Amino acid sequence: MIYLLLFLEFFKIGLFAIGGGLAALPFLYELAPKYDWFTEADITNMIAISESTPGPIAVNTATYVGYHTAGFWGGIIATLGNIMPAIIIVLMVAKYLEKFKNNSLVQAGFYGIRPAVAALITVALFAVVKVSILHGDVFAATGNWRSLVDWRATALFAVSLALILKGKKHPVLYIAAGALAGILIAPR
Repeated sequence: MIYLLLFLEFFKIGLFAIGGGLAALPFLYELAPKYDWFTEADITNMIAISESTPGPIAVNTATYVGYHTAGFWGGIIATLGNIMPAIIIVLMVAKYLEKFKNNSLVQAGFYGIRPAVAALITVALFAVVKVSILHGDVFAATGNWRSLVDWRATALFAVSLALILKGKKHPVLYIAAGALAGILIAPR
């Protein structure tokens, strides 16, 4: 039963997360309270690992969640569930693309999909900021506004963003630098 559930949940993610792995993040945040497969905080770690390893975020997270939940076969089945919609859609599109490429309805559909994908990615951004920079639980416990924001993480974010916008280096360098900075400055 767990295998079928993994396949179906990740099939839905693969089917509706148009725009890539970041667009899949809102779906993962929806799964976190639904099942005991992972927590919302785990999603941030999955993103970091997925961004640091080869392959798409959605596929890497499906593999991780499946393996963590149901072992080797769980990882395989969740991954297959996640990639199956893309395989089906690509095969269908490849067959009919030339015929419909210039169709005004197809063009209008893509016009509408782009802002929806941008919204999904923006929701994912806010969810990651909430987990990595904001500490609502600490603020709720203390009532101290200064405890709401993790100032070290905020400073690291600001420096990273400035360097990325200025430098245009390979993403692996930023990931490695972020990991090193985290090792050096993270509270213990």
